[in-house]
Amino acid sequence: MLSNDEVLDFFWEKGRTFLNTRYAIMGGAMSWISEHNLVSAISNAGGFGVIAGGAMPPEILKEEIAKTAVLTKNSFGVNLITMHPQLDELIDVCIDSKVSHVILAGGIPTLQAIQKLKQAGIKVMCFAPALVLAKRLIKSGADALILEGTEAGGHIGPVATNILAQEILPYVKDVPVFIAGGIGSGEMMAAFLALGAAGCQLGTRFVCATECIAHPNFKKAFIRANARDAVPTVQIDARFPVIPVRAITNEGTRRFMEFQMETIQKYQRGEMELKEAQLAIEHFWGGALRRAVIDGDVENGSLMAGQSVGLVKDEKPVQAIVDDLVTQAADALRRWGRIPA
Repeated sequence: MLSNDEVLDFFWEKGRTFLNTRYAIMGGAMSWISEHNLVSAISNAGGFGVIAGGAMPPEILKEEIAKTAVLTKNSFGVNLITMHPQLDELIDVCIDSKVSHVILAGGIPTLQAIQKLKQAGIKVMCFAPALVLAKRLIKSGADALILEGTEAGGHIGPVATNILAQEILPYVKDVPVFIAGGIGSGEMMAAFLALGAAGCQLGTRFVCATECIAHPNFKKAFIRANARDAVPTVQIDARFPVIPVRAITNEGTRRFMEFQMETIQKYQRGEMELKEAQLAIEHFWGGALRRAVIDGDVENGSLMAGQSVGLVKDEKPVQAIVDDLVTQAADALRRWGRIPA
């Protein structure tokens, strides 16, 4: 009988070759969570760890890359937010640190950003929320794409993972395409691999890894939660935009709804200018994720999680999580008769 690696290689060889890993399993970039401890553990387990650049200033990112490189000799990448005011400096840090892969997220990256990374020999991955944008990103030089559905945690788009997969996978063959959002089991990974994905990205499942530095309260909230508990933030008034963020409901999310109403009423009474009110709502969650992840304030902080949180039942080492995913995926492909001849 073929080994798990041999079964899966038929489906994700292109993905793992691109990532330079044993398994085409990417760790989702989660602010305050995807730092050197978890990232190196995922890479050491055969996957592809990704540092969450998020709001990091250049000097902190440089430190994180160096710390990760000490803990693993395997491949890992860096996720950069395209809207970061110091994006160019962060790209320079990645180039100077000889990072092999950079994921550009949080918006459609510029041609200049993609080309600058590629000219330095760095492989560039981009998120594609629609087929037309997928084609444009490839034309701009993206070496691989990630399709992330609305089931994911944190900042989300409006389209479900399975719809994105059906819309884009059949029409993109030139570059590896990785699937993300709502994946919590090896069986689901296998389904997307069978559809043509080069690999999968998981974030929520790795929050409850032993190596993850998240506060025990944060992890307990994940283990207790059901899928229906992870919901997106709601915008009350179109004049006061709210970028959808999926998180486990708590006192903080309920208070956010009240805060929106109070702020809108202040504007309507002439107590606040429109821009002032918009900024107040935008800044409500400032520091909220850190309060939950690091300080353990799971009532008032932000519990960003994907809907796959309902599948997280325990805390275990990253290696055990990866091994489970690989075994489940290979067994599923065997059951479905998808074993290569």
